[in-house]
Amino acid sequence: MSLYSYVKKEEPDQVEIFFGKLSWFLKKKAVKKTASSLLVVFGLFLIGSGVLPIISYQIRYAPDFVKIHSPVPDQERSFLFGASRAQAEENKQDYTLVSSWFADQPSVFDSTDNGLVYYNLSIPKLKIDRAVVHIGGDDLKKWLIHYPETAFPGQFGNTVIFGHSVLPQFFDTDNYLTIFSTLYRLRVDDEVYLFYDGVEYRYGVEKLFEVAPSDLSVLEQRFDGKFLTMITCTPPGTYLRRLVVRARLVDH
Repeated sequence: MSLYSYVKKEEPDQVEIFFGKLSWFLKKKAVKKTASSLLVVFGLFLIGSGVLPIISYQIRYAPDFVKIHSPVPDQERSFLFGASRAQAEENKQDYTLVSSWFADQPSVFDSTDNGLVYYNLSIPKLKIDRAVVHIGGDDLKKWLIHYPETAFPGQFGNTVIFGHSVLPQFFDTDNYLTIFSTLYRLRVDDEVYLFYDGVEYRYGVEKLFEVAPSDLSVLEQRFDGKFLTMITCTPPGTYLRRLVVRARLVDH
């Protein structure tokens, strides 16, 4: 009696094979489509994160600034969402150094006053607390910069402070590369405090405006009051123009 038997192997049904291959193809195509969609969404997110803050700035904030006549240089007329940044890189300009901000500014850095090298700045509305201001320095990666040969806090004249900025979503009060990224949100009568040589000085914001990088008028000294001028690049995340916040010492 035989213990084994043989059964003829059945051939796969051609219909089953067809639908199996079709299912595999559709799944593979769906994965590729999903991956492509995710890449598109990610790309749009990156573009939007850079463009939307600029649009918001131009629509929501810039119209409220005082209008100051300051012609835009010819090389900046083609600017579109960061073109000036690319141009700056092409020209090897380092905008983390104050000396790169105004093309025609004099070379007057590294000055000090009676041995004092630093003082502090606070802007309660922006949650900036005792940021370090370096007198006569140049490196905005490390601190805010008090522009040389401008008035010191509490003196008659114009105290000029530079700060770096990037897109506002990266604002960090502890990072000097981002510290002035939300400066444009200040409004008239907002308060700014300077702590200099053991004395606290309180300033009230009077106006905000923009100037071209070649406009040195913001550095001028006027002695009919005690002023504070804070300067950063604008629109957010670009180097196209300079945002200027002008404040006056409040009697105390």
